Amino acid sequence: MKATGVVRRIDDLGRIVIPKEIRKTLRIKEGDPLEIFTDREGQVILKKYSPIGELSEFATEYAETLAKTTGHIACITDKDTIIAVSGGSKKEFLEQNISKDLEKMIDDKEVYISKENNDRSIPIKQNDNKERMGNAQVVYPIISDGDAIGSVILISKDANTKMSEIEKKVAQSAASFLGTQMEL
Repeated sequence: MKATGVVRRIDDLGRIVIPKEIRKTLRIKEGDPLEIFTDREGQVILKKYSPIGELSEFATEYAETLAKTTGHIACITDKDTIIAVSGGSKKEFLEQNISKDLEKMIDDKEVYISKENNDRSIPIKQNDNKERMGNAQVVYPIISDGDAIGSVILISKDANTKMSEIEKKVAQSAASFLGTQMEL
């Protein structure tokens, strides 16, 4: 565990303030849910809660099906990280923080499809720096109870591939299905 050197006192209502620098680093915003754990040594551990993270095993199987069906790299994200990947390098994608652009797209419930290889590219991972990820992409938000909780992403492997309405519909179906699973 990393020490920060910051000490906070609990107020009379049992609250503690998480310093702004830590919230910024961990991408914790007002209203974000946190899970609270304790360990055997009596430490209290706060972890950003990811509702779709509970489905990570299921999401992995779904990503594998998407990759086999489409021939593209399939990624499933929550609002912070890539939780499942298939058809591409797991080391390159899995558990990587998503980019600010992708996070904004999810928050705005925006659908993105690049139909031509010269369309703008959405950086997927936090450190992509607008680096082109694949030749064509489809990004579809996962909506559960009206809230955006993640995304389904298809990334082409082939330089000549153009995404079409078919890939968009596949991503939409996957996102709708995963969103529905969260509501159960």
